[in-house]
Amino acid sequence: DLKSEMNKTRKLPLKKDARASDSSQEDAIDQWARRRKQFKDSKKCSSTGGSSINSTITEGSINSEDARSVDLGLYSENEDRGFYTENFHSASWVFRGDDVSPDNSPRCLSKRPRPVAIRERTVKIAKGTGNYPWGFRIQFSKPILVTEVDTNSAAEEAGLQVGDILIAVNGTDVTSMPHSEAANLARKGPDILTMIVGSDISRYPNTPKPTCRGYLHKRTQSAILKGWRKRWFVLKHSGYLHYYKHKKDEGKCRPLEVTKLEGAEIGVDTSLGKPFVFKCIPQAGNRIFYFCATSNQEMKRWLEAMDKAVHPIHQNHVWVDVTLHNTTLPPLAIKNPECLGLLHQLDRSKDVWIQHYCILKDGCLYFYATLRSTPAQGGLYLQGYVVSEQSLGSKRSVIELKPPSEEFKTFYLCAENVNENKRWITALKASINKWLPLHQAIQDFMNRPLEETRM
Repeated sequence: DLKSEMNKTRKLPLKKDARASDSSQEDAIDQWARRRKQFKDSKKCSSTGGSSINSTITEGSINSEDARSVDLGLYSENEDRGFYTENFHSASWVFRGDDVSPDNSPRCLSKRPRPVAIRERTVKIAKGTGNYPWGFRIQFSKPILVTEVDTNSAAEEAGLQVGDILIAVNGTDVTSMPHSEAANLARKGPDILTMIVGSDISRYPNTPKPTCRGYLHKRTQSAILKGWRKRWFVLKHSGYLHYYKHKKDEGKCRPLEVTKLEGAEIGVDTSLGKPFVFKCIPQAGNRIFYFCATSNQEMKRWLEAMDKAVHPIHQNHVWVDVTLHNTTLPPLAIKNPECLGLLHQLDRSKDVWIQHYCILKDGCLYFYATLRSTPAQGGLYLQGYVVSEQSLGSKRSVIELKPPSEEFKTFYLCAENVNENKRWITALKASINKWLPLHQAIQDFMNRPLEETRM
């Protein structure tokens, strides 16, 4: 299974919450001093602000205000690989196609024949039982097409879709191979069937994942610190709940604590005699978190978002799988890039520029250490970003990537010279323009004259 293989769990060491004995007041004071120092150290800003795409995510390894740590797995495949994907997952986006003429509607909305946007991705399927252990059918054709995917099968779970084109089976190219030989490759291969397939990324929009931001009061559980503390909470599309001391700390400082919500128990709580209180009991560990909102409406907003994180949809959008596949390739193996070359990215926490070899393709900017390095270090999903040339500090020309909302990160890039900056800006704008928010695509489609077929 591709997801389980790429989602290798990283265990973080648990730190015991030592409690001072009642008989030793001096020990309690010493322990409190150590805790305060540990807590202050955990609040120091890290490099996750401007350069999270380069660094490994380590937010879960920090102690909370209660001097407790949480055992976390990885966030998601792409976030673990250093990808910043927040804006893409916050809304529904539709790929307009390689031809972004304003007269053309996205293929998923229009009945008019449009060229499909085929991109390669990797699909891994665990072998089941019965006469059809893989759970899908292929057609006697060239290229070989997937014509049926069984409901609740391993193939469906792996993300295989009707209409996918088989390109390689277990490492063997099948584009010019008879249907029967391709089937035999799968039957005689290992129990994990690995296929490279071509998929139409313009076929469906993505499904937004739950996100929520705002101030909540959190009940402290320490034996020394008791009461309610106002904190800035961020529920990310990965299903992890982060919290910070202040709103301004998000993106600049490490979170005070990170909690995985998948499988958790959440609900309204009335045991504390306080209105608008709800609780969360994570699946891992034995803690109970109590939160207090400012109104019933605010409480419902959080409960609705958290419930979606508790019961997540694990299947990726096709385009996300395409980017995962591309990260495993050498830079020059990504087909038909829209722009490539050296770029420097600003790490704002250290005020330094970090050099990458970059590949731009379909609204995704891939970062490599060098021209010959594999895999990619990370990248940016650029849907909705606005690209412009700005001056910054001593540099009179840099590329600013500004998000549609202040809750997302702004990025600064710089090429070797002004002309190179302009070349990248033109390419970035064209690449981002391949994507539209679904609501805008629908509105544009509704405002156009009815499509007619000329006979």
